[in-house]
Parts: sequence; C-alpha cells; structure tokens
Amino acid sequence: MPENQREDHEDRLLLAFLRAQRDAVLAIVAGLDEAAWQRSVVPSGWTPAGLVEHLSGAEWHWFQGVVAGSPPELPPDEDRPPYDPEAAFVCDRPSADIVAEYRDQCAASDAVLAVTPLSASPRGRHGDPEMDEPPNVRWVVLHMIEETARHAGHLDIARELIDGRTGLGPR
Repeated sequence: MPENQREDHEDRLLLAFLRAQRDAVLAIVAGLDEAAWQRSVVPSGWTPAGLVEHLSGAEWHWFQGVVAGSPPELPPDEDRPPYDPEAAFVCDRPSADIVAEYRDQCAASDAVLAVTPLSASPRGRHGDPEMDEPPNVRWVVLHMIEETARHAGHLDIARELIDGRTGLGPR
C-alpha cells in the first residue's frame, strides 16, 4: 500500500476510535436520572454531569482552540468560574443540556477535522507552560482518544456504583 494511502487509512482509524470513545461516553450516561447525574460516588467528588461537561470543554479547547486557532469565547450571560485543574468536575445543569452541548462540541470538532489534515500543524496554542505544544493534529486526536477513553472508564465505574449497570456502550 502506498504511503499516502496507508496514512489516510490510519487517519480514518484514529477518527473512528475517537468516535467510538465519544459514543461510549454517551451510552454509559444514557438513562441516568437527574439525581444520579449530579451524584458523586468517588472521594474526589466529580459527578457524571461534571465529567461530561469537562469533555465538552476539552473538545472545544483542543479542536476549536488549538487545532483551528479560534480565540476563546465566553459563554453568554453565564458566571462560570475559570477552569481549575485541581477542582472536582461538577455541574448543576440538566443532563439534557450537557449531553446536547457535548454532541454539539463533538460535531464542531468533526467539522474542524473534516477540513484539517492530521499531519497539519495546529493553528492555535495549548498554552500550558509545563507542556510542549502539539506537533500536529494527529497528536491532538490521539490525546483526545486517550482523554475520552480515560473518562469513559471513570464513568463506567461510576455507573456501576450508582445503579449496578455494566458493559454499557460500544466495545
């Protein structure tokens, strides 16, 4: 297989893995009632609502902010506190709003990826002084696969602790 075909095939595989992890997140939280959505079952205090909201922010940051170079947009008329990497992920918004936002952010990320080769350099910056800037979009996709998979695992455990359900989502 020629190099460009192999790279294109590998890029499609990476994007399929990213979609599968996103689908897993949504499948794991599907059917949680509002009380469970807002309930922490771990000592660190994060909630399913907070974790899915965090993933929405990660989608925006990495794909719209870093890959596409979009400047941060402040949410209209919302008094959200600034991001604190030490704070537990919590959120008191309704599940339907958070899930819709996550789906919208994933769709926006996919739109960026549809017009950006994975070999391209990001147009924006991550901005963390303790971390190197990503060398290419492929690195960002791999990072988001890892980030989403890690949090899908967290949600899997929380779901089992909340209502005993296991094995949810695509495998």
